[in-house]
Amino acid sequence: MVFEDKILKEVLNERNITDQKDLNLLFKDIISQIMHSVLKGEMTYHLGYEKYEQGKSKAINNSRNGSTFKKVKSDFGKININTPRDRNSTFKPKLIEKRKRDISGLKSTILSLYSKGVSTRDISSHIEEIYGVDISRDLVSNITDSVNKDALEWQNRQLDPIYSVIFMDGFVVKIRSDDGIIKNHTVYGIIGINMDGFKHVLGLYIGESESSKYWLTVMNELKDRGIKDVLIFSVDNLSGISEAINTAFPKSDIQKCIVHQIRNSFKFVSWKDYKEIARDLKPIYTASNEKAGYISLEEFAKKWDKKYSYISKSWEKNWSELSTFFKYSKEIKTLIYTTNPIESFNRSMRKIIKNKTSFPTKVSLLKILYLATNDLEKKWKTRTRNWGCIYSNFKIYFKERLDNVSN
Repeated sequence: MVFEDKILKEVLNERNITDQKDLNLLFKDIISQIMHSVLKGEMTYHLGYEKYEQGKSKAINNSRNGSTFKKVKSDFGKININTPRDRNSTFKPKLIEKRKRDISGLKSTILSLYSKGVSTRDISSHIEEIYGVDISRDLVSNITDSVNKDALEWQNRQLDPIYSVIFMDGFVVKIRSDDGIIKNHTVYGIIGINMDGFKHVLGLYIGESESSKYWLTVMNELKDRGIKDVLIFSVDNLSGISEAINTAFPKSDIQKCIVHQIRNSFKFVSWKDYKEIARDLKPIYTASNEKAGYISLEEFAKKWDKKYSYISKSWEKNWSELSTFFKYSKEIKTLIYTTNPIESFNRSMRKIIKNKTSFPTKVSLLKILYLATNDLEKKWKTRTRNWGCIYSNFKIYFKERLDNVSN
């Protein structure tokens, strides 16, 4: 639809339009008139005759029966609508469905802002500034609360029977307990790569402490949601995680994160020894095979145990799960030797909640993380790099297990 400049000028002069607020009011009136016209047209189509054609109304035994008044929210504020009625109550308008009172994109806008970590107070201010609609913080909270059911369903949805790799790691948040005390909790994200090479967040778990009992509960929940087998778990050195994995998924390989292990090795190292220790650690995890890597670890221990004995002892203690990647091809090694996928996810989540000093409940925390996760997953549209080669290797390494699950 194109308006002539002359007509537009006449309308603007007639309504004395001087600012954005006046323009919004004009748009409200225009939208209202258009809606009334469309609704009348829908009624005419439904009945099959124009208004005041009384003969036809008797012929089809149905006619217009006044209208119902209601207010609906729009992008330009509240609009008064008169919805036509028919005597047989068979008219169902498509433009504005019955009982629908929001025709704006406000709800999706609010949820989008909330998923990016914007506070309810700031959302309320933004909506009023942009749309000229005055909404309270309580209304914003009610709208965001509407996703709680979706978040719960998402957290309990059915999963694939088998995943090639599952990554697990956590980050700390503060939650206010029932007695008003703010305590540290850890949000554990679980990301899985399915057998088609696509990455998905399988769940978000909030716990106060790490233990094999806690992790076994998480593992059993994953099994209850449909997972029968996981080829490899790539995890940080979480307390009790290995015991839980071995109990729930005894056939799965465990690869502890090399990058985390290296970081932990430098916890108490003097800055003047950093470069030399980094150089001496490198042959351990870049060796061509496990035997060569272990020989490099022994050489490191001979050189540094007198000064930093905890480093070699830590590598030794976790060696069986640090060295898992040695038996795989280069492409699989690159995929599993570090928990980078989950660390990247955690960084994104931390950015969202960085302005929150604490959360009132676990539910409120899960709500914003669920929305943020949905936004993030929309960007995960491509397969894992080199997936064709990786999948071929998995088919050789785990042929029997893959055949069993597929059958």
